[in-house]
Amino acid sequence: MNSTVSILAEIPEELHLSLKSYLETHPHWDQDRVFAAALSLFLLQNDHKQTMESSQNYRACAKVYLETLFQSN
Repeated sequence: MNSTVSILAEIPEELHLSLKSYLETHPHWDQDRVFAAALSLFLLQNDHKQTMESSQNYRACAKVYLETLFQSN
């Protein structure tokens, strides 16, 4: 199942300016792709549970992260 969830988030102005600059110099990336990569990497790095559900979530996050990084437009 591949579903999309919209997120409205306030970020510090410095992050916004950095994101804007990055997107201007990397036209094959967009805001949604950056946020998906960043969020999935955060979840991968901060999942320390050893449950079956956690393991499934870890693999799902890893899949999203890798697909996002290697996506071609």
